[in-house]
Amino acid sequence: MANKHEGQAVSWELRDGVIELALHRDPCNEIGSLTLAELEEFVAALPKMSEDTHALIIYSAMKSGFCAGADLRELYRRSEEMNRVDAVRGVRDYLERIHAVMNALDDAPLTTIAAVHGVTFGGGLELALVCDLIIADKMARFCFPELRLGLIPGFGGIPRLKRDMGNGVVRDLLLTGRSFNAIKAQTAGLVSQVVGEGEALRAARGTAAQLRKFDKATALAAKRFIKPIPREELKQEIEIFCDLFERPAVQAGLRKFVESTDAQPYLP
Repeated sequence: MANKHEGQAVSWELRDGVIELALHRDPCNEIGSLTLAELEEFVAALPKMSEDTHALIIYSAMKSGFCAGADLRELYRRSEEMNRVDAVRGVRDYLERIHAVMNALDDAPLTTIAAVHGVTFGGGLELALVCDLIIADKMARFCFPELRLGLIPGFGGIPRLKRDMGNGVVRDLLLTGRSFNAIKAQTAGLVSQVVGEGEALRAARGTAAQLRKFDKATALAAKRFIKPIPREELKQEIEIFCDLFERPAVQAGLRKFVESTDAQPYLP
């Protein structure tokens, strides 16, 4: 198997026993059909790659941030082209596919590290939450802005946040749409380490090197004991998201986002 793969939205390579998955879709790694297809390709290759590796680092090559979440413009465009029944069916299919990817990453047979900076919103935060460790540079910000669209997070964020965090943090992120900076995220237990601006990937590589000293089978057993995948709640999340998506208020929220002239309309 090749040690390097270059995609249009994501790329990966094996370096010193570590898999590095880079997100590089302009402007801020929005997850649409292209990114999803390439992530599916990655998780299909992951079991074989994991045989000779002990860690996976997920990071962004874009200066704007880690990931701004779902590609809302693509979602709006496709929903406008369909009747309501077909639109909801398309959303359900998309969510089931992204959940399969997230679950594969969550359950990966090695230690996973998200190295984040800048915007880590919506689906981007959900992607970080599948990782065992989150290392953030001091400029990172975390947010679930879906409330502004009349939706809830749909990539598995609610069950995983509940798995990892106290109720106060979960409710704050979900019900207010406010963002957390890196220090607050670390204080709340969302982030394991905060580093200087631009230093997250370097710190993640250092952590991955440290992990090599430990027995991989033991680390995997510990991971699966302390980090079970909340599969039933994940299924419920899809159902709630699809029910909400049928509401006219959601289409209005998506239209407002798409027609916004702000450079980064996903920011608070």
